[in-house]
Amino acid sequence: MKALNYIFPLLIVLFYGCKSNNNGVDASGVFEATEIITSAESSGKLLSFIVQEGETVKKDQYLGQIDSAQLHLNKLQVIANKAALLSSRPDVQTQLNSLEAEIANVEFEKKRIERLLKGGVATQKQLDDINAKLDVLKANLVAKKTSLRIATDAIDTQSLALDAQIDLVNDLIERSTITSPINGTVLIKYAEEGELTGVGKPLFKVADMEKMILRAYVTSDQLAQISTGQIVKVLAEFGKDGNKEYEGKITWISSKSEFTPKTIQTQDERANLVYAVKIAVQNNGFLKIGMYGGIKITE
Repeated sequence: MKALNYIFPLLIVLFYGCKSNNNGVDASGVFEATEIITSAESSGKLLSFIVQEGETVKKDQYLGQIDSAQLHLNKLQVIANKAALLSSRPDVQTQLNSLEAEIANVEFEKKRIERLLKGGVATQKQLDDINAKLDVLKANLVAKKTSLRIATDAIDTQSLALDAQIDLVNDLIERSTITSPINGTVLIKYAEEGELTGVGKPLFKVADMEKMILRAYVTSDQLAQISTGQIVKVLAEFGKDGNKEYEGKITWISSKSEFTPKTIQTQDERANLVYAVKIAVQNNGFLKIGMYGGIKITE
């Protein structure tokens, strides 16, 4: 009888404790954010790196500079090579002028022989010789034009290749500047000013804290009550301060079930398989990554 006197109050405490943990929500989970690890896109010394953990940054905001002196020197060398190459480009018209002038003189001589031939002063052989000479000169002109065109095209092609090299170096120089990929908050800083870094080495992690995601878990029975785009009530747990209410929008519902995570409590504790859902919530500055929250599907 005495044992029953102890057990009964204990059951009452457990009952109200479980009821309190549920907080009247239909599903619960933790808040997440879109996190991006920004890595170095070039190798060299960190000349400046003004990132601070907890700092709010804007997209494309300047945050640091990797040494790019060698890249600038390489660019100057390629530019000098291009200038030297273009200086060797043949002056087509200048080289053709003498040949075209010679052809004009031979054509004038041909007309003179034709007039003399009509007067019986010149012979047919003289006309045939001048025509043969004219044909040779015209063939030489065509060959010269072709040769100069080929040489010019080759130089132009090499020049385009050097332009591509300049563009490549410019891109590498641009990648030496460290910027933020998104509007967000710096979570972790992996490097310090003065250190050597390399391509792919993490520099800092930034997260979009304005648009939080609550990853909650619902049972199969609750799937019929939710849909993508649906507006739901979100309750964020703030410990002793109680809960704060937010408006959330369901953006994703998993198509596969999974075992209930150990850290998550569902409305039906007997449910072994649950479905993950993502609810987008606009952060007013109080929500943090890893904070617990729940959703109210039905009133």
